[in-house]
Amino acid sequence: MANVDVKEYQRETHTTKSRLSWLWSEYSVIIAFIILFIGSSILNPRFLDMNNQLNILMQVSIIGIIAMGMTVVMLSGGIDLSVGSVLALAGVISVLALNASGSILVGVFTALLVGSFAGFLNGLMVAKGRIASFIATLGMMAGARSIALYIANGGSVSGEVSGFTMIANSDLWIFDVPVLIFFAMTALVFVLMHKTRFGRYVYALGSNEKAALLSAIRVDRMKIGVYTLIGTLVGVAAVIETSRLNSISSSSSGSQYELDAIAAVIIGGTRMTGGRGKIIGTLFGVLILGILNNMMNLTNVSPHLQGFVKGLIIIIAVVFQKRE
Repeated sequence: MANVDVKEYQRETHTTKSRLSWLWSEYSVIIAFIILFIGSSILNPRFLDMNNQLNILMQVSIIGIIAMGMTVVMLSGGIDLSVGSVLALAGVISVLALNASGSILVGVFTALLVGSFAGFLNGLMVAKGRIASFIATLGMMAGARSIALYIANGGSVSGEVSGFTMIANSDLWIFDVPVLIFFAMTALVFVLMHKTRFGRYVYALGSNEKAALLSAIRVDRMKIGVYTLIGTLVGVAAVIETSRLNSISSSSSGSQYELDAIAAVIIGGTRMTGGRGKIIGTLFGVLILGILNNMMNLTNVSPHLQGFVKGLIIIIAVVFQKRE
């Protein structure tokens, strides 16, 4: 009888541990977000101010849009290091097109076209050239930045069309337009990844590329599509970045955006090896980064140490992923 009780206790304990493990595996980023939010509220009363909360959303909007595309790329088993440089290039060329045409629509379309084309080239190098995504996008990072510097003579390019700044400096109800665009892009990518065949194929590609190929999935086309998608989202981010100040710097705009985007994706639970991750996880990863940046500023942490904190968080997130 005693042996039966011990076995029943062990079974219940194992079941409880399994449930807790599943709960942490599925909702760890949300739990971390709640803990961080509560902790930040206790550490600094200014954190809960509505204007500060809206400011956090505004600050993460550009990185958030890029991070959504980065999630898709990393789910496919790749990575894109060129997003910051492509943003600068798209911004420079779009402002020149804006000034030459006098049309805001032309400027926006140009940014999307440049971003999409850069992503398409990355996809071609990875899919058809059989170049590792790290190397291909590293080359694009250097090339895009160099072209942006050449076109802008190493400086900044300013918009000359009135009304262009309204894109990033308008609001609807209490939310700034860039925040609404960020939420819209998040919803769009969520539907694409979790409700369409494209999303299922991306997960299959990231889980096992050979199995995906044997399942009649057009792997090359999927890779090109994935990188074109992130390029298009970078184009959207370039429009917001340029519109915010009505100018774009060929040297500093987009600098280290790839680090922030990758950090948000990893914190959100997406595996570096691909095949596992969620768009909602990336959303909370972006918000966690935003809260961390905001708290470091509110507590006067040196800007020179903030990069160290982000790097440390990435390492911790990867360690937890390996333990799952």
